[in-house]
Amino acid sequence: MNNSQHPEVVVITGASAGIGRATVREFARHGASIALLARDADRLEAACAEARGLGAKAITIPTDVADPDQVEAAAARVEEALGPIDIWINNAMATIFAPLSKISPEDYRRVTDVTYHGYVWGTMAALKRMRQRKRGTIVQVGSALAYRSIPLQSAYCGAKHAIKGFTESLRTELMHEGSGIHLTMLEMPGVNTPQFEWCKTTLRKHPRPMGLYYQPEVAARAIYWAAHARRRELVVGGPSAMTILAEKLVPGLMDRYLARTGFRGQHTDEPVAADRAANLWDPVPGPYEARGAYSAGAHDHSIQLWASMHRKWLLAGSLALGLLWRARSHGEERRSKEDTGRRRLS
Repeated sequence: MNNSQHPEVVVITGASAGIGRATVREFARHGASIALLARDADRLEAACAEARGLGAKAITIPTDVADPDQVEAAAARVEEALGPIDIWINNAMATIFAPLSKISPEDYRRVTDVTYHGYVWGTMAALKRMRQRKRGTIVQVGSALAYRSIPLQSAYCGAKHAIKGFTESLRTELMHEGSGIHLTMLEMPGVNTPQFEWCKTTLRKHPRPMGLYYQPEVAARAIYWAAHARRRELVVGGPSAMTILAEKLVPGLMDRYLARTGFRGQHTDEPVAADRAANLWDPVPGPYEARGAYSAGAHDHSIQLWASMHRKWLLAGSLALGLLWRARSHGEERRSKEDTGRRRLS
Protein backbone atom coordinates (compact mmCIF):
# COMPACT_ATOMS: atom_id res chain seq x y z
CA MET A 1 0.00 0.00 0.00
CA ASN A 2 1.10 3.53 -0.68
CA ASN A 3 1.85 5.04 2.72
CA SER A 4 1.95 8.64 1.47
CA GLN A 5 -0.97 11.00 1.43
CA HIS A 6 -1.47 10.49 -2.29
CA PRO A 7 -4.01 7.95 -3.60
CA GLU A 8 -2.50 4.57 -4.42
CA VAL A 9 -1.92 3.96 -8.13
CA VAL A 10 -3.51 0.75 -9.39
CA VAL A 11 -3.28 -0.98 -12.78
CA ILE A 12 -6.07 -3.43 -13.68
CA THR A 13 -5.89 -5.57 -16.82
CA GLY A 14 -9.09 -6.92 -18.34
CA ALA A 15 -10.74 -3.83 -16.86
CA SER A 16 -13.56 -3.30 -19.36
CA ALA A 17 -15.88 -6.11 -18.22
CA GLY A 18 -16.34 -8.99 -15.80
CA ILE A 19 -14.17 -9.28 -12.68
CA GLY A 20 -11.90 -6.50 -13.93
CA ARG A 21 -14.71 -4.00 -14.21
CA ALA A 22 -16.09 -4.88 -10.80
CA THR A 23 -12.57 -4.47 -9.41
CA VAL A 24 -12.31 -1.02 -10.97
CA ARG A 25 -15.44 -0.01 -9.09
CA GLU A 26 -14.15 -1.48 -5.83
CA PHE A 27 -10.87 0.42 -5.96
CA ALA A 28 -12.66 3.57 -7.12
CA ARG A 29 -14.87 3.47 -3.99
CA HIS A 30 -11.67 3.53 -1.94
CA GLY A 31 -10.27 6.56 -3.76
CA ALA A 32 -7.50 4.93 -5.80
CA SER A 33 -6.03 6.35 -8.99
CA ILE A 34 -6.71 3.65 -11.57
CA ALA A 35 -5.32 2.73 -14.98
CA LEU A 36 -7.74 0.55 -16.95
CA LEU A 37 -6.20 -1.82 -19.52
CA ALA A 38 -8.17 -3.87 -22.05
CA ARG A 39 -8.68 -4.07 -25.82
CA ASP A 40 -12.14 -2.53 -26.31
CA ALA A 41 -11.79 1.26 -26.16
CA ASP A 42 -15.51 1.97 -25.86
CA ARG A 43 -16.05 -0.33 -22.90
CA LEU A 44 -12.90 1.00 -21.28
CA GLU A 45 -14.28 4.52 -21.49
CA ALA A 46 -17.59 3.38 -19.99
CA ALA A 47 -15.77 1.66 -17.10
CA CYS A 48 -13.56 4.72 -16.65
CA ALA A 49 -16.63 6.97 -16.44
CA GLU A 50 -18.01 4.74 -13.67
CA ALA A 51 -14.75 5.07 -11.74
CA ARG A 52 -14.72 8.83 -12.10
CA GLY A 53 -18.36 8.93 -11.05
CA LEU A 54 -17.29 7.25 -7.81
CA GLY A 55 -14.71 9.98 -7.24
CA ALA A 56 -11.58 8.24 -8.51
CA LYS A 57 -8.97 9.52 -10.91
CA ALA A 58 -8.87 7.10 -13.83
CA ILE A 59 -7.33 6.73 -17.27
CA THR A 60 -7.80 4.21 -20.08
CA ILE A 61 -5.04 2.52 -22.06
CA PRO A 62 -6.27 0.19 -24.84
CA THR A 63 -3.91 -2.77 -24.56
CA ASP A 64 -3.64 -6.34 -25.81
CA VAL A 65 -1.81 -8.01 -22.91
CA ALA A 66 -0.58 -10.78 -25.23
CA ASP A 67 1.85 -8.21 -26.68
CA PRO A 68 4.73 -7.49 -24.26
CA ASP A 69 5.58 -4.24 -26.01
CA GLN A 70 2.04 -2.92 -25.52
CA VAL A 71 2.12 -3.90 -21.84
CA GLU A 72 5.47 -2.20 -21.27
CA ALA A 73 4.28 0.94 -23.05
CA ALA A 74 1.11 0.94 -20.92
CA ALA A 75 3.13 0.73 -17.71
CA ALA A 76 5.28 3.67 -18.78
CA ARG A 77 2.21 5.72 -19.59
CA VAL A 78 0.61 4.93 -16.24
CA GLU A 79 3.59 6.31 -14.33
CA GLU A 80 3.69 9.41 -16.51
CA ALA A 81 -0.02 10.12 -15.99
CA LEU A 82 -0.69 8.89 -12.44
CA GLY A 83 2.64 8.38 -10.72
CA PRO A 84 4.49 5.33 -9.34
CA ILE A 85 2.51 2.10 -9.57
CA ASP A 86 1.60 0.68 -6.15
CA ILE A 87 -0.58 -2.27 -7.21
CA TRP A 88 -0.64 -4.19 -10.48
CA ILE A 89 -3.56 -6.60 -10.95
CA ASN A 90 -3.23 -9.25 -13.67
CA ASN A 91 -6.76 -10.29 -14.55
CA ALA A 92 -7.22 -10.37 -18.35
CA MET A 93 -8.22 -13.77 -19.71
CA ALA A 94 -9.48 -15.62 -22.76
CA THR A 95 -10.83 -19.13 -23.12
CA ILE A 96 -12.34 -21.54 -25.62
CA PHE A 97 -15.02 -24.10 -24.78
CA ALA A 98 -14.13 -27.15 -26.88
CA PRO A 99 -12.56 -30.58 -26.62
CA LEU A 100 -8.87 -30.57 -27.53
CA SER A 101 -9.56 -32.39 -30.80
CA LYS A 102 -11.52 -29.36 -32.03
CA ILE A 103 -9.06 -26.61 -31.08
CA SER A 104 -6.60 -25.29 -33.65
CA PRO A 105 -2.97 -24.68 -32.62
CA GLU A 106 -3.46 -20.98 -33.34
CA ASP A 107 -6.45 -20.69 -31.01
CA TYR A 108 -4.70 -22.70 -28.31
CA ARG A 109 -1.67 -20.43 -28.50
CA ARG A 110 -3.89 -17.34 -28.36
CA VAL A 111 -5.57 -18.46 -25.11
CA THR A 112 -2.14 -19.15 -23.64
CA ASP A 113 -0.73 -15.81 -24.81
CA VAL A 114 -3.57 -13.83 -23.22
CA THR A 115 -4.27 -15.84 -20.07
CA TYR A 116 -0.73 -16.90 -19.16
CA HIS A 117 1.80 -14.78 -21.03
CA GLY A 118 -0.28 -11.66 -20.36
CA TYR A 119 0.34 -12.24 -16.64
CA VAL A 120 4.06 -12.74 -17.27
CA TRP A 121 4.38 -9.53 -19.30
CA GLY A 122 2.32 -7.59 -16.75
CA THR A 123 4.44 -8.89 -13.89
CA MET A 124 7.65 -8.01 -15.73
CA ALA A 125 6.46 -4.47 -16.43
CA ALA A 126 5.39 -3.98 -12.80
CA LEU A 127 8.61 -5.40 -11.34
CA LYS A 128 10.75 -3.22 -13.60
CA ARG A 129 9.33 -0.21 -11.78
CA MET A 130 8.65 -1.61 -8.30
CA ARG A 131 12.20 -2.95 -7.88
CA GLN A 132 13.56 0.59 -8.15
CA ARG A 133 11.40 1.60 -5.16
CA LYS A 134 11.63 -1.75 -3.31
CA ARG A 135 7.89 -1.81 -2.73
CA GLY A 136 4.61 -2.64 -4.45
CA THR A 137 2.07 -5.43 -4.78
CA ILE A 138 1.32 -7.70 -7.74
CA VAL A 139 -2.00 -9.54 -7.69
CA GLN A 140 -2.52 -12.63 -9.85
CA VAL A 141 -6.22 -13.38 -10.36
CA GLY A 142 -6.06 -17.15 -10.60
CA SER A 143 -8.60 -19.93 -10.37
CA ALA A 144 -9.34 -23.16 -8.54
CA LEU A 145 -8.73 -24.62 -12.01
CA ALA A 146 -5.03 -24.03 -11.30
CA TYR A 147 -5.37 -27.04 -8.98
CA ARG A 148 -8.10 -29.11 -10.65
CA SER A 149 -8.66 -28.95 -14.40
CA ILE A 150 -12.03 -29.59 -16.01
CA PRO A 151 -12.96 -30.85 -19.48
CA LEU A 152 -13.65 -28.55 -22.43
CA GLN A 153 -11.25 -25.84 -21.20
CA SER A 154 -7.81 -27.43 -21.49
CA ALA A 155 -6.14 -24.26 -22.80
CA TYR A 156 -7.53 -22.08 -20.00
CA CYS A 157 -6.83 -24.66 -17.28
CA GLY A 158 -3.30 -25.12 -18.58
CA ALA A 159 -2.75 -21.36 -18.46
CA LYS A 160 -4.02 -21.13 -14.88
CA HIS A 161 -1.72 -23.98 -13.84
CA ALA A 162 1.13 -22.12 -15.51
CA ILE A 163 0.31 -18.89 -13.65
CA LYS A 164 0.47 -20.75 -10.34
CA GLY A 165 3.85 -22.30 -11.18
CA PHE A 166 5.23 -18.99 -12.47
CA THR A 167 4.03 -17.11 -9.39
CA GLU A 168 5.48 -19.60 -6.92
CA SER A 169 8.85 -19.55 -8.68
CA LEU A 170 8.95 -15.75 -8.77
CA ARG A 171 7.92 -15.52 -5.12
CA THR A 172 10.99 -17.50 -4.06
CA GLU A 173 13.20 -15.26 -6.21
CA LEU A 174 11.81 -12.16 -4.51
CA MET A 175 12.29 -13.75 -1.09
CA HIS A 176 15.90 -14.56 -2.00
CA GLU A 177 16.45 -10.92 -2.93
CA GLY A 178 14.94 -9.77 0.36
CA SER A 179 12.49 -7.76 -1.72
CA GLY A 180 9.72 -5.70 -0.19
CA ILE A 181 7.49 -6.42 -3.19
CA HIS A 182 4.50 -8.56 -2.31
CA LEU A 183 3.15 -11.20 -4.67
CA THR A 184 -0.27 -12.73 -4.06
CA MET A 185 -2.56 -15.07 -5.96
CA LEU A 186 -6.32 -15.59 -5.70
CA GLU A 187 -8.00 -18.89 -6.59
CA MET A 188 -11.40 -17.96 -7.97
CA PRO A 189 -14.58 -20.05 -8.26
CA GLY A 190 -17.03 -19.80 -11.14
CA VAL A 191 -18.09 -16.17 -11.66
CA ASN A 192 -21.03 -14.71 -13.60
CA THR A 193 -19.14 -12.64 -16.17
CA PRO A 194 -19.75 -11.98 -19.90
CA GLN A 195 -17.10 -14.56 -20.85
CA PHE A 196 -19.84 -17.13 -21.37
CA GLU A 197 -21.53 -14.86 -23.89
CA TRP A 198 -18.47 -14.09 -26.00
CA CYS A 199 -15.93 -16.88 -25.52
CA LYS A 200 -15.12 -18.96 -28.56
CA THR A 201 -16.82 -22.36 -28.54
CA THR A 202 -17.40 -25.40 -30.68
CA LEU A 203 -20.24 -26.59 -28.45
CA ARG A 204 -23.72 -26.76 -29.91
CA LYS A 205 -25.25 -25.47 -26.67
CA HIS A 206 -24.58 -22.18 -24.92
CA PRO A 207 -21.69 -22.21 -22.36
CA ARG A 208 -22.49 -21.52 -18.73
CA PRO A 209 -20.69 -21.43 -15.35
CA MET A 210 -20.36 -24.85 -13.74
CA GLY A 211 -21.61 -25.65 -10.25
CA LEU A 212 -22.09 -23.00 -7.57
CA TYR A 213 -20.89 -19.61 -8.77
CA TYR A 214 -20.75 -15.97 -7.68
CA GLN A 215 -21.29 -12.43 -8.85
CA PRO A 216 -18.11 -10.57 -9.90
CA GLU A 217 -18.45 -8.16 -6.99
CA VAL A 218 -17.51 -11.02 -4.64
CA ALA A 219 -14.30 -11.50 -6.61
CA ALA A 220 -13.63 -7.75 -6.62
CA ARG A 221 -13.92 -7.50 -2.83
CA ALA A 222 -11.51 -10.41 -2.49
CA ILE A 223 -9.02 -8.78 -4.88
CA TYR A 224 -9.09 -5.46 -3.02
CA TRP A 225 -8.57 -7.20 0.31
CA ALA A 226 -5.77 -9.43 -1.01
CA ALA A 227 -3.99 -6.42 -2.50
CA HIS A 228 -3.58 -4.99 1.00
CA ALA A 229 -3.50 -8.00 3.33
CA ARG A 230 -0.06 -9.45 2.46
CA ARG A 231 -1.53 -12.97 2.19
CA ARG A 232 0.45 -15.23 -0.20
CA GLU A 233 -2.72 -16.88 -1.50
CA LEU A 234 -6.46 -16.40 -1.04
CA VAL A 235 -8.97 -19.10 -1.92
CA VAL A 236 -12.28 -17.49 -2.85
CA GLY A 237 -15.56 -19.30 -2.22
CA GLY A 238 -16.57 -22.65 -0.78
CA PRO A 239 -16.50 -24.43 -4.17
CA SER A 240 -12.86 -23.41 -4.70
CA ALA A 241 -11.86 -24.61 -1.24
CA MET A 242 -13.68 -27.93 -1.67
CA THR A 243 -12.29 -28.46 -5.18
CA ILE A 244 -8.71 -27.89 -4.05
CA LEU A 245 -9.17 -30.18 -1.04
CA ALA A 246 -10.77 -32.93 -3.14
CA GLU A 247 -7.96 -32.74 -5.69
CA LYS A 248 -5.41 -33.25 -2.92
CA LEU A 249 -7.27 -36.16 -1.31
CA VAL A 250 -9.03 -38.03 -4.13
CA PRO A 251 -7.74 -36.89 -7.54
CA GLY A 252 -8.75 -40.14 -9.27
CA LEU A 253 -12.30 -39.80 -8.00
CA MET A 254 -12.36 -36.22 -9.30
CA ASP A 255 -11.27 -37.48 -12.72
CA ARG A 256 -14.20 -39.89 -12.89
CA TYR A 257 -16.67 -37.35 -11.49
CA LEU A 258 -15.73 -34.67 -14.02
CA ALA A 259 -15.67 -37.13 -16.90
CA ARG A 260 -19.28 -37.90 -15.99
CA THR A 261 -20.55 -34.41 -15.14
CA GLY A 262 -18.10 -31.87 -16.53
CA PHE A 263 -19.47 -31.80 -20.08
CA ARG A 264 -23.18 -31.40 -19.33
CA GLY A 265 -22.45 -29.06 -16.44
CA GLN A 266 -20.87 -26.43 -18.68
CA HIS A 267 -23.70 -25.72 -21.12
CA THR A 268 -27.38 -24.91 -21.12
CA ASP A 269 -30.08 -26.35 -23.38
CA GLU A 270 -30.03 -23.18 -25.51
CA PRO A 271 -28.48 -23.70 -28.97
CA VAL A 272 -25.50 -21.57 -29.91
CA ALA A 273 -26.44 -19.04 -32.59
CA ALA A 274 -24.77 -19.53 -35.96
CA ASP A 275 -23.62 -15.90 -36.03
CA ARG A 276 -22.36 -15.84 -32.43
CA ALA A 277 -19.35 -13.51 -32.13
CA ALA A 278 -16.24 -14.53 -30.18
CA ASN A 279 -13.64 -12.33 -28.49
CA LEU A 280 -10.61 -14.62 -28.73
CA TRP A 281 -8.86 -12.61 -31.44
CA ASP A 282 -10.86 -9.37 -31.48
CA PRO A 283 -13.09 -7.72 -28.87
CA VAL A 284 -16.82 -8.23 -29.26
CA PRO A 285 -18.58 -4.85 -29.41
CA GLY A 286 -21.48 -4.18 -27.08
CA PRO A 287 -22.43 -2.79 -23.68
CA TYR A 288 -21.06 -5.70 -21.63
CA GLU A 289 -20.39 -4.82 -18.01
CA ALA A 290 -19.26 -6.69 -14.88
CA ARG A 291 -22.10 -9.19 -14.71
CA GLY A 292 -22.99 -11.75 -17.32
CA ALA A 293 -26.25 -13.41 -18.26
CA TYR A 294 -26.49 -15.82 -15.31
CA SER A 295 -27.34 -13.55 -12.40
CA ALA A 296 -30.36 -15.64 -11.43
CA GLY A 297 -28.15 -18.40 -10.04
CA ALA A 298 -25.22 -16.30 -8.84
CA HIS A 299 -24.41 -15.76 -5.16
CA ASP A 300 -23.71 -12.27 -3.81
CA HIS A 301 -21.72 -13.36 -0.75
CA SER A 302 -19.35 -16.11 0.37
CA ILE A 303 -19.24 -17.24 3.99
CA GLN A 304 -15.95 -19.05 3.29
CA LEU A 305 -14.38 -15.86 1.95
CA TRP A 306 -15.59 -13.84 4.95
CA ALA A 307 -14.13 -16.44 7.31
CA SER A 308 -10.82 -16.47 5.44
CA MET A 309 -10.57 -12.69 5.49
CA HIS A 310 -11.32 -12.63 9.24
CA ARG A 311 -9.46 -15.76 10.28
CA LYS A 312 -7.24 -13.97 12.84
CA TRP A 313 -10.28 -12.67 14.70
CA LEU A 314 -12.01 -16.05 14.44
CA LEU A 315 -8.95 -17.83 15.79
CA ALA A 316 -8.62 -15.28 18.59
CA GLY A 317 -12.31 -15.67 19.43
CA SER A 318 -12.04 -19.45 19.41
CA LEU A 319 -9.00 -19.28 21.69
CA ALA A 320 -10.81 -16.93 24.07
CA LEU A 321 -13.85 -19.20 24.21
CA GLY A 322 -11.59 -22.18 24.81
CA LEU A 323 -9.85 -20.43 27.70
CA LEU A 324 -13.18 -19.39 29.21
CA TRP A 325 -14.52 -22.94 28.93
CA ARG A 326 -11.34 -24.29 30.52
CA ALA A 327 -11.50 -21.76 33.37
CA ARG A 328 -15.16 -22.58 33.95
CA SER A 329 -14.44 -26.30 33.97
CA HIS A 330 -11.60 -25.84 36.46
CA GLY A 331 -13.83 -23.68 38.64
CA GLU A 332 -16.58 -26.30 38.66
CA GLU A 333 -14.03 -29.02 39.41
CA ARG A 334 -12.61 -27.00 42.33
CA ARG A 335 -16.07 -26.32 43.77
CA SER A 336 -16.92 -30.02 43.45
CA LYS A 337 -13.79 -30.98 45.41
CA GLU A 338 -14.56 -28.36 48.05
CA ASP A 339 -18.12 -29.71 48.43
CA THR A 340 -16.81 -33.25 48.70
CA GLY A 341 -14.32 -32.14 51.38
CA ARG A 342 -17.03 -30.40 53.43
CA ARG A 343 -19.28 -33.47 53.29
CA ARG A 344 -16.46 -35.65 54.59
CA LEU A 345 -15.78 -33.26 57.49
CA SER A 346 -19.45 -33.18 58.47
